Amino acid sequence: MTNGKECKRIILSRTDSIGDVVLTLPLCIRLKTLYPNATLIYLCASYTQSIVACFAPVDEILTIETLIEMDALQRKNALNADVILHVFPNKIVAKWAKEARIPWRIGTSHRLFHWWYCNKRVAFTRKKSMWCEAQLNFYLLMPLASITIPALKEIRNVEDQFNVIENQVLYANYIILHPFSKGSAVEYPLVSYVQLAKKCVEAGYKVLITGSVAEAQKIGSSFDNLNDVTNVAGLFTLTELIPLIKHAKGFVACSTGPLHIAGALNIKTIGLFAPRKPIDPGRWTPLGTQTHCLVFDPNCQICARGKPCRCVEKIAVQHILNYLLS
Repeated sequence: MTNGKECKRIILSRTDSIGDVVLTLPLCIRLKTLYPNATLIYLCASYTQSIVACFAPVDEILTIETLIEMDALQRKNALNADVILHVFPNKIVAKWAKEARIPWRIGTSHRLFHWWYCNKRVAFTRKKSMWCEAQLNFYLLMPLASITIPALKEIRNVEDQFNVIENQVLYANYIILHPFSKGSAVEYPLVSYVQLAKKCVEAGYKVLITGSVAEAQKIGSSFDNLNDVTNVAGLFTLTELIPLIKHAKGFVACSTGPLHIAGALNIKTIGLFAPRKPIDPGRWTPLGTQTHCLVFDPNCQICARGKPCRCVEKIAVQHILNYLLS
């Protein structure tokens, strides 16, 4: 298998969120390096499909929603592959892969259902690891090839493999602030984003406020009275948001999907984090060479005990601005 001659079709399964999907790009690149003649199929959720479509190493896309609608024979044909990597453990996908008789079914040994459905299991844990998520994904290659976990600096620069479908850019010289995270992270206060928006304008930039339709309601009229600040939350699909991020001069958010898109596109990306595991920046640092992850106190004792903490709210607005303008 390691020489690539027997490996014609590889499925990488990651059916969870945007940021998690973006952090698999280095793994996609490595798979294409190991098996340049193989077809790489990415199994994702439909709402992340437009992200996966930007990944140059990916040859085909399958969505879990499409597989759900298929009958057993159709699903078996769709999952025709030599290898499947369960990067995100999904019990139903693991079951389908075994039913499809994929020869190499690789998953973590820490999921009970992988003992039922996977025939290659790798012992590693994500929750308490010191590795970044993008590095942890490489453990799943170990049954296929003799590898070591790469240093983060070796896999950060992925911009040339991230092909963005351009559309008309309606703005110029702008910074994006993305205040909310759908609950995936400890969030920076909205009032502080308002202060940051004012300072960005004073520095000569326009500011765009992005977010989902639901987040637009939470943002409300917070930015309405600020000159050169435009609230576009809820106005763009994910497909439209990607080029909007690509042409930004900077991007600020807590740990959420669009932050990882910005990092991968190699724009100035400022992530606001709590140091509490497993949501700390060591685990969830975005890709890219212009990424900066800020915490208020890396030695916060409340976070060290794993307790809920709002220390991220104490990160100074001026501190964020300094990184944006550096």
